[in-house]
Amino acid sequence: MEFKDYYKLMGLERSATADDIKKAYRKLARKYHPDVSKEPQAETRFKEMREAYEVLKDPEKRAAYDQLGADWKAGQDFRPPPDWNAGAEGRGRGFSDREAAEHSDFFESLFRRGFGAGSTRGDAAQQFHAHGEDSHAKIQIDLEEAYNGASRSVTLRMPEIDAQGHMTAREHKIDFVIPKGVRAGQHIRLAGQGGRGIGQGSPGDLYLEVEFRPHAHYRVDQRDVYLDLPVAPWEATLGAQVEVPTPGGLVELTIPAGSAGGRKLRLKGRGIPGKTPGDFYFVLQVTLPPADNDKTRAFYAEMMEQFKAFKPRAKLGAST
Repeated sequence: MEFKDYYKLMGLERSATADDIKKAYRKLARKYHPDVSKEPQAETRFKEMREAYEVLKDPEKRAAYDQLGADWKAGQDFRPPPDWNAGAEGRGRGFSDREAAEHSDFFESLFRRGFGAGSTRGDAAQQFHAHGEDSHAKIQIDLEEAYNGASRSVTLRMPEIDAQGHMTAREHKIDFVIPKGVRAGQHIRLAGQGGRGIGQGSPGDLYLEVEFRPHAHYRVDQRDVYLDLPVAPWEATLGAQVEVPTPGGLVELTIPAGSAGGRKLRLKGRGIPGKTPGDFYFVLQVTLPPADNDKTRAFYAEMMEQFKAFKPRAKLGAST
């Protein structure tokens, strides 16, 4: 069956208030009522709009509908999630066969059994129960936190429907742990920290998608970490022992003699920790001293004479 986007049918945002819903219904009822409307397919549109209103005007039906989430698109092939209305004996007025026939298969699949006939609004034992909606958010962390782990807190504004059917937002502070070895794109699951359940339904989960903040020195590819390492011409040519930084601390690095710019030196297993840790790469960048006075310019001129036979662009087929 096709998914019905009741908000779209009524031209509303998901944050619409009860007054917004009522005003939209009155406006659309005048426009599409089959007794007066000259709009194409007015009767069909009127039935769709009335069905949407039936759900959105009722705080319980609306809350239950919203548990499906905002990712479904109108017309998309839909089947109710498993155990969608398990244990939901219903609350509020039920629907006769004649009334159910006036609504779509989509409506009937969600509400006819979950809000069955014969229930009474005051009977707490017959409440509708549904698992809370999972929530998603993104967090930015420092690369060093992925190496060492960290304790963090986050304050989120969680959407919520109050007893009057209004969509509200509540601030929710959550303390959590960033596990050592987490990588970009990974989700940290915080059980029970998502949307509230309906009735006795359990709350949903919160999933935090990890992003790394841009770093002044390092860049990350999966679990591998890279550092562009400036080296002097004589260090690249003659070789050297240099002290260099990594997120795990300073290390001694051997630069082999005859190294060219762009060469990668690997520290195996020194990338982001994990069952299979990443590697750390130093990418050599040969950095020339400035020729900013007569003495240094004379040195470069002398070096040019010394290496007159050197053809840096020979591989490109250039003669000079």
